[in-house]
Amino acid sequence: MGRYGSLDYARLTKTGFLLGLGVFALGAGGELAGNAFYGGLPGWEHTLFFYAEVLGLLIGFFSPWVFGILLPLTE
Repeated sequence: MGRYGSLDYARLTKTGFLLGLGVFALGAGGELAGNAFYGGLPGWEHTLFFYAEVLGLLIGFFSPWVFGILLPLTE
């Protein structure tokens, strides 16, 4: 039993990265599909999809750093 309990760092790293990738793909795909099918989207939808893209990138970037490097080193 480690400092943070019995965490599976490899699974958390992979899951976090794939979650970030999925959120990014949802934002980018929604933006592209919305513009292709409906022409112009309202401003709040552009903002929503943009935030999803940014959040997906942040989750996908920081998840391997936190769960793959930082937490195992502090264990």
